[in-house]
Amino acid sequence: MPGATPRVSIDSDRLWNSLMRMAEIGPSPNGGSRRLAMTQEDAAGRRLLLDWVEALGCTWQRDKAGNLFIHRPGRENRLPAVSLGSHLDTQPLGGRFDGVLGVLAGLEVFRTLADNDITTRRPLSLIVWTNEEGSRFAPAMGGSGVWTGRLDEDTFFTATDSQGVSLREAIQACDEAGDLPLGEQDLDAYFELHIEQGPVLEEQGDPLGIVTGVQGIRWYDLSLRGQSAHAGPTPMSYRHDPLMAATALIQALKEEVLADPEGAARLTVGDFQVVEPSRNVIPGEIHLQLDLRHTDDERLAALDATVERLARTAAEAEGVTLSLERRWHSPVTPFDDTLIASLVEAAEALGLEAPTMMSGAGHDAVHLSHVTPTVMIFVPSRDGISHNEAEYTEPEHCALGTQLLCDAVLARAERE
Repeated sequence: MPGATPRVSIDSDRLWNSLMRMAEIGPSPNGGSRRLAMTQEDAAGRRLLLDWVEALGCTWQRDKAGNLFIHRPGRENRLPAVSLGSHLDTQPLGGRFDGVLGVLAGLEVFRTLADNDITTRRPLSLIVWTNEEGSRFAPAMGGSGVWTGRLDEDTFFTATDSQGVSLREAIQACDEAGDLPLGEQDLDAYFELHIEQGPVLEEQGDPLGIVTGVQGIRWYDLSLRGQSAHAGPTPMSYRHDPLMAATALIQALKEEVLADPEGAARLTVGDFQVVEPSRNVIPGEIHLQLDLRHTDDERLAALDATVERLARTAAEAEGVTLSLERRWHSPVTPFDDTLIASLVEAAEALGLEAPTMMSGAGHDAVHLSHVTPTVMIFVPSRDGISHNEAEYTEPEHCALGTQLLCDAVLARAERE
C-alpha cells in the first residue's frame, strides 16, 4: 500500500568484501589500517568509495573542509535528506572497522536499494566526515564540528600536525577541498553505525546496541618545567623535577577517577614526553596530554576543577612551573528519542532485543545531534579493542548492524 516500507535484505558478503578491499589502502604492519586524515592514503580511500557510488549513479559534492556528501535522489527531492555516514580516516596504527564500517554500511544500503529498484520518498545522503580521529590534527571530529558551526573555521583550518603542516594545506595537497558551503545541507536525520570500541556488548552476548547518547569529554595539554641537572651531584632535596610532579599528578588523578561513585569516570594519559631525555640528566621539561570523560556534565565539570587543583599542587610540591591548556570540551550529548524508538522497533522486527547504552567515545554524531535528529547503532568489538591493529568485529555483527541501519533509514525516508 502507499507509504508502506518495503522489506529488503543487505548482502553481507558484499559488505564484508568492501570492508576488506578498503583495508588494502594504507595497510599497517600488523593487519590494521593507517589512513591519517588528509594524507594520500585517506584520499585514496575516498576515491575508492566514489568509484563504488558512481557505479550506482549517485552524485557527490565536497565542502571546503573536505567533507564528502554522496547523494541518492528521492521521489520528493525538495524534502531534507535522511543522512548516514561516519569517517574513513584512522589512527596511526588503527583498525579496519572504526569509522569505515559506518561509511561502507551506508554504501551497502545504497547498493541494496539499487538492487531492489527502490527510490525512497526523501533523498538520502551518505557523508564522510574529515578528520574524525584527531590523531594528525586536533581536535577530533573536526569536519563535522566545523560543518555544524560548533568548531570555528580558524581553529579547524589552522590546526597543524607534528610536521607543521596545517589542515588547510593538507586538504589542498590532497585535492579534497570542494565548493559546497559549510553547513548548507538541511538534513532530516542522521544515523551512524559504529563499532562499540569497548567490551560491553561482547560481555553481555548482545550482537548490537542502540546508543542513547555520548559521554562528555575534555582534553588537556600540560607542560611542567623544572631545572635540568646532573643526576649524580644533585641531592633529591635540591631538585626541581617535573617528571616527579607529573607522576604524582597522574597518580592523584587516578585515585580521584577510581573514587567516582558511579564508576563512570575515565582518565587516559595519551601522551607523556620528556623533552631532551637523557639517562643521567634530571628532566627539565615534561609534556602531557590528558583525556577525561564522564556521563554526567556536573561531575565532569567537578573533575575539570580537580585536574587544575591537583596539577598546581603537584607543581608546587616539586618547585616547577605549570602550563595547562584546555584543548577541547564536548559535553554529554543525548540522542533523539524518536530515532531511538525507531531503532528499538526495527530491532524487534528482526527478532532482537537490543540494549540501549551510552557511548564512551566521541563521534561525529555528537556534533550532528545539535543540528538534526541523530542516533547511533553499535556492534561488538572483539575483546573491546579499538584504535589498535587488532581491532575486529565479526562479519555477522557487521551485517546485522547494517541490516538494522538499512531498515531504520528506509523507514525514516519513507515516512509521511
